[in-house]
Amino acid sequence: MTTGGKADVTVTRDKARAVLKTIRDLTNQRVLVGIPEDENERPEGDAGNALIGYVLETGAPERNLPPRPFLVPGVEKVVDKSLERLRTAGKQAMEGVAGAVNIQLNAIGLEASASVKDKMDTGPFEPLADATLRNRISRGGGAQAGAREELANREAGNPPGTDLAQPLIDTGNLQNSVTYVIRDARNRI
Repeated sequence: MTTGGKADVTVTRDKARAVLKTIRDLTNQRVLVGIPEDENERPEGDAGNALIGYVLETGAPERNLPPRPFLVPGVEKVVDKSLERLRTAGKQAMEGVAGAVNIQLNAIGLEASASVKDKMDTGPFEPLADATLRNRISRGGGAQAGAREELANREAGNPPGTDLAQPLIDTGNLQNSVTYVIRDARNRI
C-alpha cells in the first residue's frame, strides 16, 4: 500500500527462537524451598539444619518430640500466588520476554521461603516440654529469658504456651538456613 507516493513498510521480527527458549526455561526449572546443603552446618557441629528441620517437621516419637510442621504448611500458604506467577511467566514466555521466567521463579522462591519462616514464628505448635525449657535455660543464649518465664508460669499453675518460648526458634540458626534454590529439572537433585 502506498500513501502520498511512499510505500508503507511493516517490519516484523521473528520471535520464535526467543519464545522457545523462554518456554524451555520455564518447563525445565524448579524452585526448591528448604535447607540446601550449603546452609546445613551449625556452630555446634552436631546434627545439621536439614536433619533438625526434618525431625521438627515430622516429629520423633521415640524422643517424645511431636511434629511441628512448618515447611510444608509454609509453602502451601503461597501456592495460589505461586501459580499466578507461573501463569504470568508462561504468558511472558509466549511473548519471548527475556528474563521473565527467572524473575518469576525467584519471586516464588522468595515468597515461599518467607512464608516458611513466618510459619516458624507464628505456629501454632505444641508447647515445649519442661525438660526442653530447662535445657534452654542451662545453655543460656537469647531464648533463655523466655524459657525461664514460661517455666515459671507453668510452675505457678498456668497452662503451657508458646508465646514466651517459641518451639522452633531457639538460636535462629535453623530459621536463617531456610531459603530457596532454582535448579534445572533435567539434572538430578
